[in-house]
Amino acid sequence: MPPRNRSLRFLLRPSWLALALVCIAFTYLCFTVLAPWQLGKNTKTSRENQQLADSLNAAPVPLNSLIPQQDSPTKGQQWRKVTATGHYLPGIRVLARLRVVEGDQAFEVLAPFAVDGGPTVLVDRGYVRPEQGSHIPPIPPPPENTVTITARLRDSEPTVQGKDPFTRDGYQQVFSISTEQVSTLTGVPLAGSYLQLVDDQPGGLGVIGVPRLDAGPFLSYGIQWILFGVLAPVALGYFVYSEVRARRREKEISAAGARPDEAKPAPDQPTTVEEKLADRYGRRR
Repeated sequence: MPPRNRSLRFLLRPSWLALALVCIAFTYLCFTVLAPWQLGKNTKTSRENQQLADSLNAAPVPLNSLIPQQDSPTKGQQWRKVTATGHYLPGIRVLARLRVVEGDQAFEVLAPFAVDGGPTVLVDRGYVRPEQGSHIPPIPPPPENTVTITARLRDSEPTVQGKDPFTRDGYQQVFSISTEQVSTLTGVPLAGSYLQLVDDQPGGLGVIGVPRLDAGPFLSYGIQWILFGVLAPVALGYFVYSEVRARRREKEISAAGARPDEAKPAPDQPTTVEEKLADRYGRRR
């Protein structure tokens, strides 16, 4: 076996094989799971921020132009400001519970709204604060006559696993604003998106503000995972190089120690395991 290959035989030891496998697995996760996860969240947040910024500057459009039919898709239209004329359906009382508005717990009040010449949509009327013991305060019903409302178009939320709807204080309560789930509970066919009322609207309650335009730390986190994926094999290579260099030095010292005039090791030569490791990989400061 060539001398260079013999000097690398230590890499076949279980400890070095395990270290190499851990390094390969970590690098693989960085590039295929962790970095794409954070970069994907950054892309989603940036897209939502752009939709929100566009909606703040755009004039409202008729809802029927975006959702002419009950099952019309509204992809990419979230936060778009719309107007709709129609009436609230009476007798339906649904709340979204465990919501947080301006840092405090709240109920969001939901009601179906039949649009004239269009679909029936779920309207988030706004929020109310729970009374002591998480009880529901008195909530004024929406107007019964035909009204025109202005609202923001919102995507339906996914249901919360393990959190089933229930009835309390005369209201059906859900844990997310899922139009499909509310449609099943009430027996009212609903469009796929829902409306969130802006201020000073018929049937409106406490106004739910729009989120802040903040991209968050996802881009920097994604770049960090990419750097970690690059540094892991570099660090492994450094340890291999340091081990080879240390073994060669030990071999030269052993060969020199076989001579009678060099039988004793140099006074500063490391003799313990701790000293050898510190000499190879650096001492703590």
